[in-house]
Amino acid sequence: MKIRLLKLLFAFFLLGLQSLPLAAQAGPLSYEYAKPGVAASFKPGGAWLDLPPYNDRAAWQQLLGERYAEKLIKDGEKYLKYNWRHIPASAYLEFERSGNRDVMQGPDGRNYTALSKLMFAELAEGKGRFLDKIADGMFFFTWSPSWVTSAHMIRQQSKRALPSGEQLIDLGSGRIGAIMSYCWFFFHEAVDAIDPSISANAREAIRRNILRPFLDDKENEANWWLGFNPKRHLNNWTPWCNANVILCYLLVEDDPYLLDRALLRSVRSVDRFLTFVNPDGACEEGPSYWNHAAGKYYDYLQMLYDASGGAFNLLNDPLLRRMGEYESRADIGAEYTVNFADAVGKSSASAALVWRYGNAVQSPELRAYAGYRLASYSKKRFSTPPLPSGNDAYRDFELMRCRKALSAYIDTLNTEVGKSSFEEVCAGLRREVPADSWYPQTQHVFVRSRDGWFLGAKGGHNGESHNHNDVGNFILYIADTPIIVDAGAVTYTRQTFSNERYDIWVMQSGWHNTPVINGSEQMHGSEYKASDVAFGTKDGKHLFTLDLHGAYSDSLAACKSWKRTLLLEESEYGTSLTLRDTWQLSRRLGADAETFLVRGKVYLPGEHYKGRSIKLGEAVLENGPVAVLVNYPKSLEASVEVRVLDDPKMSKVWGNSLSRLRLTSTPDASLKGNCQIRFTRLQQ
Repeated sequence: MKIRLLKLLFAFFLLGLQSLPLAAQAGPLSYEYAKPGVAASFKPGGAWLDLPPYNDRAAWQQLLGERYAEKLIKDGEKYLKYNWRHIPASAYLEFERSGNRDVMQGPDGRNYTALSKLMFAELAEGKGRFLDKIADGMFFFTWSPSWVTSAHMIRQQSKRALPSGEQLIDLGSGRIGAIMSYCWFFFHEAVDAIDPSISANAREAIRRNILRPFLDDKENEANWWLGFNPKRHLNNWTPWCNANVILCYLLVEDDPYLLDRALLRSVRSVDRFLTFVNPDGACEEGPSYWNHAAGKYYDYLQMLYDASGGAFNLLNDPLLRRMGEYESRADIGAEYTVNFADAVGKSSASAALVWRYGNAVQSPELRAYAGYRLASYSKKRFSTPPLPSGNDAYRDFELMRCRKALSAYIDTLNTEVGKSSFEEVCAGLRREVPADSWYPQTQHVFVRSRDGWFLGAKGGHNGESHNHNDVGNFILYIADTPIIVDAGAVTYTRQTFSNERYDIWVMQSGWHNTPVINGSEQMHGSEYKASDVAFGTKDGKHLFTLDLHGAYSDSLAACKSWKRTLLLEESEYGTSLTLRDTWQLSRRLGADAETFLVRGKVYLPGEHYKGRSIKLGEAVLENGPVAVLVNYPKSLEASVEVRVLDDPKMSKVWGNSLSRLRLTSTPDASLKGNCQIRFTRLQQ
């Protein structure tokens, strides 16, 4: 009778949720959690964890293997004399003073990595040699005033970067909570032999910094990533923070009532995140955020599946698979990836994460992509899975669980290399990737030609998460060589996420492959967007079309329409790309310009390229072995500006500089017209 009454009450509870505002409505995760028996299937105290207890040495030896265990031990030995980095007040305040966040985050990250490496070394060896140092790390974090990074501390009521005693939850505190929870779970009995107060206080610190703030409604605004404020735009923070928080609950909390409250709150939060994920599965933050958005959403679902003994199961959701395969399709080749918004131009997708994800959603494309991510172009072989990164405790343990299966797969790939060639095996791993990938809601498109051209383009709006003003932007690679690129993001500072964001050059449309209209660049905000966006392909012709005028200010650009088409055309004579802009203005206020951000050297009219005289209406773009001839209207004036890259985040991808090619109209150009620019490869 009691069980039936509880079910009835819960049904009325769900009906009540449906009448609440969007931020509080139930979604697929809430409905899954509400199914009979699901909530009760979660067991507190870490009983669900598919890893051996610390003292089961035979099981750890079987899991790790002798050689891998030796590597973990050697890796941990580097930290036996580690000095825990004290973080002074001035390091927190530096974020306010100069905008520098690394002064605080650098030592904080090194402390986290040290504890992580020591933990894995002790689990691998099991002799107690690392326990004192692990106890030191637990003690250090226990008595730290906060686990939140300085850049995110300003969400506290004081609005200052220095901890004031208010406990928030951010990406930094979440990952420290996770590593502390693992250390407590595996070692609390062993550490009790040193001094019982260490593990007792560590557990209380986890409750103080993570568990209690998560359930505290007074912190909902500070913990914006929960999504309970319907006006807040959510991003990768929501699955990432929720995954860390729930991991802490599942390892440390022994009260079933509190665990149930946390799980119910968490699934509601992640449901809210899903309202910001388009049905096409694309990551609007850019592919390099896939690790933290789709990747963490998968981690979260996998964790709930495991912790419930499979009772909570959304791993077969088609959206989850589409979200996963987006990363594979955004990969261009030779480590390059599409990098719209704040994404970087080289892929950071973890092979182990891709492998786990691919197996969970039964995607041959993702399983093959995991192997592709371990391709070593210099050695012409596939590398074995790496040691734990020391950056994400949950994924590091999941790496251990899947390492043998992934290693066996890599062995088969290396055997195939011996039979054919490295290049042929790499190509085989990409056969599942379609030639065209069109994401109609996010308005991203990726096109691959048979002879190695790659076109990436986007519509969208200028209020996307991690937005750059880049509606209508495109990139062009040939034979895995970047030609026309997106610069990506600079190192984050205070300015990056402030009202000064669009003062940074890489955020501005003038430094993307978008037009300057009537002397005006694009505006930021979700109301500035593309319209009439479409993609189609037929007989080797791949056509992307959109109208850009909505991304510009009516008063500044005076633009009635600006229709852009990008046509990648494959023929017996080779592949070409044709850009055609057709416009109509209401009045002339300034010149128009086509801008292209180029990796490599630009040759303008009057110059010579390998004995060829560059004519009026031509330019040559050269990057290493690839050269592209650009044909454009002779009425446009060509100029080039070299941008020195003094930011390490950017120079690591592109080298010392990028060049901006500008094709500028006369100030009195016609109010109505069109411009066609054609890109063809020069044979060298």
